[in-house]
Amino acid sequence: MSFTRVNLVKGAVALLFALVSVSCSSPNIQDYANSQPLLKLEQFFDGELKAYGVLFDRQGQLSRRFKVDLQASWQGNKGTINEWFEFDDGEKQTRIWQLEKLADNQYVGTAGDVVGKAFGTTSGSVLHWRYVLEIPYDGDTMQVNLDDWMYLVDERRLFNKTDIIKFGFKVGEIVLFIEKV
Repeated sequence: MSFTRVNLVKGAVALLFALVSVSCSSPNIQDYANSQPLLKLEQFFDGELKAYGVLFDRQGQLSRRFKVDLQASWQGNKGTINEWFEFDDGEKQTRIWQLEKLADNQYVGTAGDVVGKAFGTTSGSVLHWRYVLEIPYDGDTMQVNLDDWMYLVDERRLFNKTDIIKFGFKVGEIVLFIEKV
């Protein structure tokens, strides 16, 4: 192979690596440090809330719609969020989150279908939450990683976008709107 062809191949490999690196990157929570209004979970998730969401499959096709009634409360640095899901096919699910504020902008949570603990960080008006969820699948269950981003719109409204990841690949996405009642 000539010197020019070797350089061309090296350049193509470097370009491919750069494109893959950029396409696999996700936002950095610190990018939102100056965004307003400030998101404090213990303030937003307090009282009665209502949510509406959609689930997309790995091809980006809408696969399910759902609504959620939420009841949340905090005592000091510990909070509970009760979630009652109702899907468009009639399925119902319940999730009860136990949350703890560890420090400014740092939260941890557990729930019955969360494997281990969920860890979250707030910055400005944004929360980044990561955890493993056990979901029903083909008459059994399967574990998926959730990369969850919440964006506070105002003191009453929040948008939530979650990537569902299995074996390092995005296999679905949830988009959710939450509003204080």
